[in-house]
Amino acid sequence: MSTATSSAISVMRHHRSIRKFTEQALTDDQRSAILASAQAAPSSSFLQASTVIRISSAELREQVMALCGNQAYVGSAAEFWVFCADFHRHLQWVPEAKTGFAEQLLIGAIDTALMGQNALTAAESLGLGGVFIGAVRNQPHALSDLLQLPKGVIPLFGLCMGHPAQDPEPKPRLPANLVLCENHYPAKFDEAHMQAYDEQVRHYYRTRTGGKKEMSWTGQIGDTLAKEARPFMLEFLQQQGFCIR
Repeated sequence: MSTATSSAISVMRHHRSIRKFTEQALTDDQRSAILASAQAAPSSSFLQASTVIRISSAELREQVMALCGNQAYVGSAAEFWVFCADFHRHLQWVPEAKTGFAEQLLIGAIDTALMGQNALTAAESLGLGGVFIGAVRNQPHALSDLLQLPKGVIPLFGLCMGHPAQDPEPKPRLPANLVLCENHYPAKFDEAHMQAYDEQVRHYYRTRTGGKKEMSWTGQIGDTLAKEARPFMLEFLQQQGFCIR
């Protein structure tokens, strides 16, 4: 394995979500490198259906943070970028383009997610840290008004980036034999492997919180999927011109 390949794999395998940052700013060169890396991500049919909005105004950042559940790191990170699926730009130059199809939502979401992951991996390779913010979808109507997003654009997630002021352990992932299937989907996943993973996650939370949190992975799933999340989302997507056919 080459040194370059080993280094890239090491960066990805040691990802941690960073929520505490120093006050040190990113340089222009760092921002440019991160954006260039994000844009190098694959794009379905070369549509490049994504737009990134960098929130550089302190006042606007405060307003965005409020819409994201007042998560402090949205305000304290050196950089906060909002990643959007975007078909408005296509219509600007090709007004006769047919949009609004469900498949285009998938294209925009996948393209944008790939960009976001490239951006975070690039940041981490520079010694920076970050965390994705799904809470930009908590109040999408208000956020879209605040960022002046036209029809054909939807905010998918935010990304905090900066110099880490903490060093958390990586969160344990599902074992490979519960993720990688050979040739077909299994009739049932292995119960013993799942139980072992549940205990691994319990130990992680127990250690991370000093015994204040006892939660297995399946327990967390039960809590998260006990009710519909963001029930207003379909209406918002359709208002923005997505999933209307």
